[in-house]
Amino acid sequence: MEKGVERWMVDISKWNPSPRDFSAALSALPQQEHPSITRFVKLEDRKRALVSRLLQYTLVHEVLGIPYDKIVIKRTLEGKPYSENGKLGSRFPNFNFNVSHHGDFVAIASEPLCLVGVDIVCCIKPQRKTVPEFIQSFTSYFSSLEWHMIVTAGTDDEILAEFYRYWCLKEAYVKAIGSGVAYGLDKVEFHHTNWTNISIKIDGQPVKQWKFWLSEHPKKHWVSVARGHPRSAVESYKRALSLVELDQDEYYKAIHLPEKKFVIRTVEQLIPAPLVMDTLVKRTKT
Repeated sequence: MEKGVERWMVDISKWNPSPRDFSAALSALPQQEHPSITRFVKLEDRKRALVSRLLQYTLVHEVLGIPYDKIVIKRTLEGKPYSENGKLGSRFPNFNFNVSHHGDFVAIASEPLCLVGVDIVCCIKPQRKTVPEFIQSFTSYFSSLEWHMIVTAGTDDEILAEFYRYWCLKEAYVKAIGSGVAYGLDKVEFHHTNWTNISIKIDGQPVKQWKFWLSEHPKKHWVSVARGHPRSAVESYKRALSLVELDQDEYYKAIHLPEKKFVIRTVEQLIPAPLVMDTLVKRTKT
């Protein structure tokens, strides 16, 4: 089961593709994925969208051993991606993944049986507003306790970091269960000890079937990972899973699988080898 737990990140600021290189990377994806990438005008947005898709296909290929041209990735009504191949007798019955991007990084996380959600944030200072003005528009998404912890965190930088840490955890949870951002985030309250031993309450009630991790990364980025019971998934996402109800032993083993550190990967590592070779050959001829 541990082989179904993966944590990858790509620093897109280190990838500066020529138009030819970008097209070569794009050609690694099925044609139906292209519009979701080329619809963006800015190169940085296109890079994030492309790397997000490449991470998904490479993950399914490496973990499940499925050829690239046989991979089928669909999305629920709420937009959560999932692999149809995960249902086909895999040794990881509920193989699922989640992606996130913000700032310079794109991240992906996967789980073999439990639900997984990932969110990445970059603590960027707002340009046109003060920090208090910026966070004020998000008041309704936090419980009174969380909001108190945010606004009393200290300096503007500390307040912004506290805000993003809580936001990051909330996003990872709602993404794990497959709901949209309209889900009542204010009903989801996080507790922690110096951002370890993180736990969750929903509507004021402790929920024991979840584990959370929060880690700091270069250039003021934070990444959170949520792992939880499949029965917590929204109905549309449950239909994408093979096992919604687990016996106690299955669940205990799955929820306590070792958490992995994020591994940095390059864009070149996400492109199938034949395409990389083809691109190199074309370069030598020009």
